[in-house]
Amino acid sequence: MKAVVVERAAPGGLNLSEVPDPEPLPFEALVRVGAISLNLGEVRRTKNKPDGWRPGWDFAGTVERAAPDGSGPPAGARVVGMLDEGAWAERLAVPTKNLAALSDGVTFERAATLPIAGLTALYALGKRGSLLGRRVLVTGASGGVGIFATQLARLGGARAAALVHRPEKRDAVVPYADDVYVGADASAARDGGPYDLILESVGGEVFAGALQLLARDGLLVTFGTSAESRSTIDVAPFYAHGGRSIYGFIIFHELEREPAGLGLARLAALLAAGTLDVHIDDVLPIARIGEAAERLWNRGVTGKLVVTF
Repeated sequence: MKAVVVERAAPGGLNLSEVPDPEPLPFEALVRVGAISLNLGEVRRTKNKPDGWRPGWDFAGTVERAAPDGSGPPAGARVVGMLDEGAWAERLAVPTKNLAALSDGVTFERAATLPIAGLTALYALGKRGSLLGRRVLVTGASGGVGIFATQLARLGGARAAALVHRPEKRDAVVPYADDVYVGADASAARDGGPYDLILESVGGEVFAGALQLLARDGLLVTFGTSAESRSTIDVAPFYAHGGRSIYGFIIFHELEREPAGLGLARLAALLAAGTLDVHIDDVLPIARIGEAAERLWNRGVTGKLVVTF
């Protein structure tokens, strides 16, 4: 079968290659992949991996063979799921705890955007408890996580503010947030604060500034550093408000507590009901995977970028 592998000499450092067919374990279903979506984290990993390594987290497709132990969806079921690597392939052996069923009304392209971005938004928002009546700020809000997070925050009863870096990103976020701010640092969103919860993925000055926008007992969840991994903060005003805290979030750690399939089932149901929307920047064929990865790496994507088999 065909799978995407790291190949330094290929465009974008990625290429399609023949690999052995997967051999599912008793608790794994065999899935034929229809679509995948790309995330910055996995593209970043390809830059440091040797030739032959297989990337990929998100996918949607059809169960070809159910898990031998009887768990999970039956053969023929349409599913969305994730792996910790190697998901960009024609067929996958997937633990059934990582799968959720899809209704016929949800396309594979839309479903494939849910796993990493959707679960990150869902589980990060849950760190503050009930969102009813809270003020939530999402930085880097025009990305995949950001667009999901603003919608889910509003569904939870919060007032959702979005911060984007460039003016041309603003229109993509407006339908999903209550307030949209444009600026190179978090001070641009000061008028909407203080915030009970901030989801921060930019790093650097944005991270430092966002800390100062927290309300008393507010929580900042940091889950990425798309711009800058180092930050210098003014400590005194951070602790002086009392009860402010920072939570380091990585989705694979969170999935040790709550399997992906549970969260994906919730997100897929919202998508099927039309309560949750997906912003897809573009859909490309798998033969252009290198181009897709480079577009994401160079910040040329708003929302999610999808690739189909």
